[in-house]
Amino acid sequence: MTLVDTNILIDILSSDRNWQLWSASALRQQSQHGLLLINEIVYAELSARYTSQQQLDAAIDLLELHFEWIPKSALYLAGQTFNNYRRAGGIRTSILADFFIGAHAAAARIPILTRDTGRYRSYFPDVELIAPS
Repeated sequence: MTLVDTNILIDILSSDRNWQLWSASALRQQSQHGLLLINEIVYAELSARYTSQQQLDAAIDLLELHFEWIPKSALYLAGQTFNNYRRAGGIRTSILADFFIGAHAAAARIPILTRDTGRYRSYFPDVELIAPS
């Protein structure tokens, strides 16, 4: 199983000139290792790009993504990680999406397919990241 970050899906669905090929290839490769998962955070972030839930669900089905709710243990970890971020001088006042996604992957012990590795590497160092080199 692999948790897919929103940026990968946007690359593919928007035909991004710089990243679509890499992201589509990485998604295809990870599908050979098990289910491709998204959670409610990724779903919500993607929803901003669609005018109806049916269109969004059709895109998710097309990419053969599976929806999985974030477990309570991961939600707790996201909050604790956010506290660490704030103590380290982080300026955001609400929990960032990356903390929910990273905590979900950490709690489930699955990798994240992403292009945005900064916060994941800093706050979830034990999570495997599948990212461009």
